[in-house]
Amino acid sequence: MPALVELCKASAGYAGCAVLHDINLTINAGERVAVLGRSGAGKSTLLNLLHARLADKVALIPQAAALVKTLSVFHNVYMGRLDRHSTWHNLRNLMWPASRDIAEVEDTLELVGLADKLFEQAGTLSGGQQQRASVARAFYNERAIVIGDEPVSALDRRQGADILGKLCARHDTAIFAMHDISLALAHADRVVVIEEGRIVLDAPSRTIAAVDLVPYYGG
Repeated sequence: MPALVELCKASAGYAGCAVLHDINLTINAGERVAVLGRSGAGKSTLLNLLHARLADKVALIPQAAALVKTLSVFHNVYMGRLDRHSTWHNLRNLMWPASRDIAEVEDTLELVGLADKLFEQAGTLSGGQQQRASVARAFYNERAIVIGDEPVSALDRRQGADILGKLCARHDTAIFAMHDISLALAHADRVVVIEEGRIVLDAPSRTIAAVDLVPYYGG
């Protein structure tokens, strides 16, 4: 498989404070990668680094949903394709959405069980519904690669499994930071574990059992 991105002894951090140290990581096209580790280990920083390298090819699902809560669900999902329409079309859709765009967004929301929330204000949705709306925006974006920072953390395991399955089916390559070991092993073909800003495990998921990850993960 061709390499999409390669990190070689990469470091990254915020406000002069290093979070990641000497990261060597290659992501290949077609992989489903789960990034695991304790809170604060550096998972989000790693995803941000990968996104910066792959930005124009990525549909991003940020950890905090990142919806404009004063706008409708329709408008939040439609934002996934702002760069593929003219400024005039986007401004028109803010006030008078085109019927074709409405139909496409509604079909996309159907995938996450939110078609009935199409024109509801995003801020009125529950946390789980907001997360599903953020996933719908990634679907609507239709990029080859999806990067998700805890994309199903607000969902129960059944809903989470359904959403992860659809994300993997609709994107050529998937990279997810996750807390749920069982879901990660079920939907990823590769597991990368970060401990204190360093990669301490990188292996095919078929070679790993949940118990193997317990020493690295939790809390």
